[in-house]
Parts: sequence; C-alpha cells; structure tokens
Amino acid sequence: MVYLLYAAQSQLTHFSLPHSQFLLELANIAVASALLTSSFAAIALFLFRRRARELMLLYFALFCFLYAVRMLASGSLVRSLFHQPDAFWAHVNWFITCTILVPFSLFFHQVMPENLKKFVRWMVYAQSVFAIFGIIAAASGKRLSVLDLVNNVVVLATVVTGALLFFVGSRDSASRSSREVRVFVGGFLVWALFIIHVNLLHLGILPGRNLEFVGFFIFVCCLAYISLNRVFANEQRLLALNKELEIARSIQASILPRSVPACAGLEIAARYAPMSAVAGDFYDFLPVDEKRLGILVADVTGHGVPAALIASMLKVAFAGQIAHVHDPAQVLVDINRALCGKFEEHFVTAAYLFVDLERRLLRYAAAGHPPLLLISKESSSVVELQENGLMLGLFPEAAYSFVELPVVSGTRSLLYTDGLIESSNVQREEFGKERCKRLLQDHGNLSTADFADRLLDSIAAFSGHASGRTQEDDITILVLDFQ
Repeated sequence: MVYLLYAAQSQLTHFSLPHSQFLLELANIAVASALLTSSFAAIALFLFRRRARELMLLYFALFCFLYAVRMLASGSLVRSLFHQPDAFWAHVNWFITCTILVPFSLFFHQVMPENLKKFVRWMVYAQSVFAIFGIIAAASGKRLSVLDLVNNVVVLATVVTGALLFFVGSRDSASRSSREVRVFVGGFLVWALFIIHVNLLHLGILPGRNLEFVGFFIFVCCLAYISLNRVFANEQRLLALNKELEIARSIQASILPRSVPACAGLEIAARYAPMSAVAGDFYDFLPVDEKRLGILVADVTGHGVPAALIASMLKVAFAGQIAHVHDPAQVLVDINRALCGKFEEHFVTAAYLFVDLERRLLRYAAAGHPPLLLISKESSSVVELQENGLMLGLFPEAAYSFVELPVVSGTRSLLYTDGLIESSNVQREEFGKERCKRLLQDHGNLSTADFADRLLDSIAAFSGHASGRTQEDDITILVLDFQ
C-alpha cells in the first residue's frame, strides 16, 4: 500500500487532475489500504485464535477485501499503474459488485437472532444465484449497463429486507444480539446517508465531491466492533466453560477411590484413563473388613459432564449397599432402582464382584457389561465369566443373578469397561478380548500394577493414542491377583 501511494504520487505530473481531485484519490487509496489491512488482520485473528474461531471474521475480511479492491480499481491513479483497457476495469468492478453482497449478508446472518436467520439464509441464496448469473452474463457479452440495473434491484431488495429483519429482530432478540444489530444498522445508516449524498451529487441537486468511502469506513468500523466483540465474548465463554470443566474434573476425581484397599492375600491395581476432562466410567470399593470386599466397575453411556453427573449418582447409590455387599444380585437391583427415572437418554452397564478371602470364594454379577476375565497359574487358558442382566437405569423391575466360584491361589482377574476392548486403530479394527487374553497369558509374571500399565501401553500403541490420535472412549481397568 505504501508502494501504491508512492507510485500514485509519482503519476501526478502525468494527469491533468485538479489538485483537490488528486488529494481525494489519495484519500481513497489510504482508506482502501486501511480496509485491506483490516481484512488481513481479521484473517490472522481467525487463524491464530483457534479457541474462539468466529466465521464472522472471515465474512468481515472478505467484504472489506472486495470493497477495497473495488475502491482501488475505480481510481485513475491506480489504473495508471496497470496497463489494462477500461473494459477490463469495468469487468473487475462488475465481478465485485455481483459478489460483495454475499459476504455482507453472511455477516448479517451471524448478527441476527436464531429465529430470523432462516430468512437471511434465503437472502444469501438469492444473492448467490444473482452473482453466478451476473458473472456468466458479463462473460457472455451482455451489456454491463443493463446488468447494473438488475444489480440495483438486488441491492434495494437487500436493504429493504435487512431493514425489516432489523425491525423484527430488535424487538425479539436478546440483549447482546440486539446491541450488535443496532450497531450494524447504525453504521449502515451512516453509510446510506453518504450513498444518498452521492446520488444527489450525480443528479446535480447538491454540490460537492463523492465521499462515499468515508461513510463506508465508518460502517466497517462498526463491523469491526461487532466482530471483535463476538470473538472476545466467545473467548470469555470458553474460559468460563474451561473453568467449570476443571471444577467438574476435580469433583469427579473426588468420587473415585484415592487408593485401593489393603487386603491380605489380594493385590489390586486400578487404572482410569478418561477420554476428556470428565468421563462416564466409574469404579469404587466397598470394604467390609480385611477379608471381604465389594468391587463395582460401571460405564455410563455418553461422555462429558452428563455422564459424569450420572457417575456421581452411582457413587451415592453404591455407598448405601453395605448391608447387601455379599449379594451381587441385590446390589445391582438396588442401584438400578435408585437410577431409574433419573434420566432418559442414558443407561449404565456395571459389573460387581464380591471377594471373600476368608471363605476363599468370589461372587460375580453384571448388568450389560463385558465379561470378567480370569486366568490361573495352573491353566494357561483364560476364562470368561459372564452373568449379565439388563442395563441399569432403564427398567425398575429388572432382576439379576450372580455366579459363585472358589478362589484359587495364583488367579488373576481383569475387570474393565468396554473402552478397553473397543479401542480401534486407523483401520477401524478393535483391540478386542482376544488380545487381552493373550496379554494375560504372556505376562503372568508381572505385578498387577506393571500388568495394568502394560495393558494400557498396548492399547495406546495399537490404537495410535501414543502418537497423538484421539482416544475414542473412557478406559477403566482393575487387575486383581489372589495370592
């Protein structure tokens, strides 16, 4: 732009323009330069503020860019720098005239309240059709003077439609949107006054010079205010949301066990890998004494805050089951009744394991949950223990049953949520139970903690989580060794 100003000044001796007209063209170039700078700044702001990207910035940038190019292309000083015939500049001006209303209306669409956006969308569709028609017509040799009359009708229709939508929107919209609409229309009205002044100049009714670019610059300042206000408002909202998520994360961390219970003859390792700040997986222990322990693993459908809230309900419901801790079926029945009617779009799968080291037995029951996996040192095969009833939270009268089996020294068992076996790689192949079984068979010499870490590392390597690929589900693992 500095080059354009310098080159335009160097052309002064080659023109017979009055000095005042020359200064007016320089001012025109200066305003166009400011518009181009604003356009590039808006694009940079859109690209680098990823947390609060706002499409309004792109529409603002495109609108300013097109108008600035048209301003430059209409000046004789700038045209003199490029040796092109007048017909070329006429077609450049016409191309911009056809298309500039589209980003303008898209910006207007962002400002309007939700109940009126569909009307603005139809306006954008109509303008897009006209832009395509106008460009094709000009390319096929139609007279630009005739096409310009059609463009005047489209512009007038846009102004009238925008005014009507503003009148309706200013009454029904929320406070922030209403303020944005008022700023938008206020700037537009200032620009419209300058446009009226230009038309009166052309009719010879008023004396003076064409200062439309001043009105447009004021209008652009209003658009910039709206864009920046929207961007910073979005950032404040994101910061508030992140703060709330941090609070939710800390609350959820508080409902999970801080450590595993210490039981003589039982070694436990727990691993919890949520896919986001808050998750729907849950596990907890209900110790009776040093020899008896209840263990619950659950998975709430969905992710994020809603699932985490239901997980906190599980915490409360499970904590009240001390009287039935030895009866897995009754534990699931009571939790199901506590959850039913509390939510509509979610359900819970769960597995409950009661460990009685004094009597050397296990009792297991589940509700729509993946099976418990067991392997003993005497046998190299992995046993799937599946005693499943209906998912929790759907049917108040659901009944459950449990299976009982003796504890054999050297047995390792694996409780988990479906995020473990359903983790997939880029080919959409799932990790699956068979890989879990092979790991149980091949790494029986590892401690429970080391095995849990090896299992998570294997999943991360298989699915690509280790290389930055997004985790698709929450993963919870409990490894138990009976010694």
